[in-house]
Amino acid sequence: MALSDLLYPDNPKRKQELISLHQELLDCMSTNFRATNELVGVLNKHLGCTITPIEMRESSTVKENCEIIMQVMSEIQHQVQKIDRDMKEKLEPVLYQKLYDIKEPELEKIAIAQRVFSIILGEATSTAAMVAIKLLGSNFLTLTVSKLIGLLAAIAASVLGGVSITIIGLGLEMILHAILGAVERSQLLTAVRSYEKHLAEFKAASEKYQRAIHEVTSVVRQQVQ
Repeated sequence: MALSDLLYPDNPKRKQELISLHQELLDCMSTNFRATNELVGVLNKHLGCTITPIEMRESSTVKENCEIIMQVMSEIQHQVQKIDRDMKEKLEPVLYQKLYDIKEPELEKIAIAQRVFSIILGEATSTAAMVAIKLLGSNFLTLTVSKLIGLLAAIAASVLGGVSITIIGLGLEMILHAILGAVERSQLLTAVRSYEKHLAEFKAASEKYQRAIHEVTSVVRQQVQ
């Protein structure tokens, strides 16, 4: 009898749950990698950043890939914080507050930001200022990225964190063998249910993250058209 039959004797459909769960995670992570690289490209090109693009490593584990994207997200956070510090340092307090005033016209905010970037970069385009305003004026830094980093850390520490992302092609038995060393068989279903909860939260946070990036990168696309 197959190992999965021993674990799921009453419900054959459960045999595909781990595979489906794993594939959902990989698809979601892959989309986040692409979205992150799109934002990295904008930051590097328009705001003078030097963030290295990332790619999923098929030979690595879920945990290792989570750590890759967490590292670049933290770097993006650092760059946005630096932009905010530069604005605060080089602007009069009244002008700095205008950047965060929802009643202030966006064109006025862009003009203020462009003045600062002209000092920092020597020359600044309106696109650079628009990107900065989008980053500073949204919850991108304070909520979206921080939430996603926390969920990635939880997934990395979960029972499937140590599974290689390529093991999906080897079938259910290999996935089960890979994780049974981490938990007792009686604990497996509980662990999978916990993982499902992490994944549901991760997918929701990822959608917000991707929308936030789209708001920033769409500014650049509109300027090009």
